[in-house]
Amino acid sequence: MKPEPKKGFIRILKGEGADKEGMGIEILYFPPEYSYEKSNSFSEISVPGLESPYLQFTKGNSASISLEVFYDTYESGVDVRKYTNQLTDLMNIDPGLHAPRPLQFIWGTSEEPFDCVLESVTKKFTMFRSKEGGPDKVIPVRARLTIKLKEFKTELNKREQALSSPDKTKIYTVKQGDSLWIIANKEYGTPNLWRPIAEINKIDNPRIMESGKQLIIPPVE
Repeated sequence: MKPEPKKGFIRILKGEGADKEGMGIEILYFPPEYSYEKSNSFSEISVPGLESPYLQFTKGNSASISLEVFYDTYESGVDVRKYTNQLTDLMNIDPGLHAPRPLQFIWGTSEEPFDCVLESVTKKFTMFRSKEGGPDKVIPVRARLTIKLKEFKTELNKREQALSSPDKTKIYTVKQGDSLWIIANKEYGTPNLWRPIAEINKIDNPRIMESGKQLIIPPVE
């Protein structure tokens, strides 16, 4: 009996094959578990006379998800690479994006979906059989893939949007008629400090500002 593909657990957000209907890449068996890893970076500030240094938070590191996916097409006789290649091809450079396609990991419902890229994949074929009509043709029919997904930031999450301390990073929503010079003057008191805003938000043309867009306003000395 031919296995029926289940609804996918990885969606393509941009680039070739972008998934607009939310179906995702087809899989044969839904993974029973996955592991999630998240870490922060701190710098040590040594103070003479203390037994241990102070720790100062510097940044949060990208989260990652690791899981194992199993494929078995022995009964149907279909080359299992038909399915495994859908995943491994996500490592390829998209010609329009000049980078691997951004993805979204789907596991039930989540207030903040896990947007990511495929960082690594290990593919292991564990069973083979002769293809019908060609006894000399052997195809893989069982495979196990170990994949690692790396967090890919597409927008600020709710916790980051709440950052508003004067000596910390702030969030600014662009208004009609705004320019980087105007925003820098509002936030820093001088239009000359527009470059830090442009750099952190990757703005190539400071004259073109999209109304409603949220900008990161970094602290400056």
